[in-house]
Amino acid sequence: MMSSQPPPAPAAQRTAEGVRRMFDRVAPRYDLANSVFSLGQDRGWRQAAARATRLAGGEVAVDVACGTGALTRELAAAAPAALVVGFDFSREMLLRARSAGGGPSAPTGRGTPVLPVPPRPSIPYAVGDALQLPLRDGSVDLVTIAFGLRNLPEPGQGLLELRRVLRPGGRLVVCEFSQPVVPLLRGVYRRYLTRLMPVAARRLTSDPEAYQYLARSIGAWPDQPGLAAWMQQAGFTGVAWRDLTGGIVALHRGMAGP
Repeated sequence: MMSSQPPPAPAAQRTAEGVRRMFDRVAPRYDLANSVFSLGQDRGWRQAAARATRLAGGEVAVDVACGTGALTRELAAAAPAALVVGFDFSREMLLRARSAGGGPSAPTGRGTPVLPVPPRPSIPYAVGDALQLPLRDGSVDLVTIAFGLRNLPEPGQGLLELRRVLRPGGRLVVCEFSQPVVPLLRGVYRRYLTRLMPVAARRLTSDPEAYQYLARSIGAWPDQPGLAAWMQQAGFTGVAWRDLTGGIVALHRGMAGP
């Protein structure tokens, strides 16, 4: 287990402005790259995160570091009567989130009658820094952050900020890369990150260095108990996690203490 004292994240190797510019650059092919590099697993991870929130109608939820809005749309689809807002500090990411609409289209298949699909509700998106959210203390019921906590210069400060905006008893769900729990998978995954993904990034993206940074940041991130300890230090109670894909990704959940 790594130390429970949150150090600066690997993102601190860049300035916050440098990280923002990096995400602006990769935004045009971000969703495609995620799907390819995760071998198609990324959507399932976000769907699992949305289910873990247990979001109910009438609640207020914010998706922090929402990127192109993939998890934000899953939340809105899971609880249409809830208010879901997405925040990100990359304007290019938000442009793509807004253009994607309010949620996934109704499924169709062979032999399925084609029915009129009502317009999808518009999800509000706003520019917002995860370390200084433009929200009042205790103003939301749920906060989610998927693959964004790792990119904050100070993840411990970020967790405190997420705790600040939650009402007492509000929930936090963190979906983040973690450490595989199966020794054989751990070795294969490490080789994939350090050898195969950089090669694929050079072929697929115009900014392969950004994905080399991704691999470095994953390797430096704490294991599941380590992140749970950070959340507890930030004032979250009942912290638990569930491994996805053998621990390559983990869902951490916690409640804001009084």
